[in-house]
Amino acid sequence: MKSKSCLILMLIIVVGLFMASCGAEKKAAADAAIKAAEDAYEYAKPKLMKFLPDQTKAVEDTINSAKASLEKKDYTTALATAKAVPGKIEELTAAAAAKKVELTKTWEESTAGIPRMLQLIKGKLTIYSIPKEVPPSMSKTKLTSARNGYQDASTKWEEAQNDFSANNLFAAIAKADTVKTKATEVMGLLGIKAPATPTKG
Repeated sequence: MKSKSCLILMLIIVVGLFMASCGAEKKAAADAAIKAAEDAYEYAKPKLMKFLPDQTKAVEDTINSAKASLEKKDYTTALATAKAVPGKIEELTAAAAAKKVELTKTWEESTAGIPRMLQLIKGKLTIYSIPKEVPPSMSKTKLTSARNGYQDASTKWEEAQNDFSANNLFAAIAKADTVKTKATEVMGLLGIKAPATPTKG
């Protein structure tokens, strides 16, 4: 009887060690998958955030979910969740490239007339810097507003171009729209007719 009890105890110990070994292997696999997911995310994040911020944040949430499962010792769920991240990042990378093309086209279309508008304004302000060239209908207040508006538009245009160069296309397009609005307003103050929008041949 004593021998049988010892045998049962040994079986319990063996099973326990086996389960512990399996648990350790699962934990190690989950840890490795999460580490790989984090590395892939950190590498791709700067570019993805520029074009797909909401979807990129969702990837980070997925990694955090995998970590939460790991802490709960739900290694199977942690592993499965983390393993899905690299594929999702690859998918988003392709989508980001397509979004960049789309936004670049929007930028080109929305900014096509801006340099010409600013050039016309600058030319008119240069003429109006000579007192005798200022028409009677142009008040000092209106001319000051036009000069200030031109300065604001020029500054914002430079910022927009810098954002475009840095691939911050959402910000670049938003600033370009502001520039166009301000330039249109100044042209109205100066009595300048809006130039025709350039067309691509």
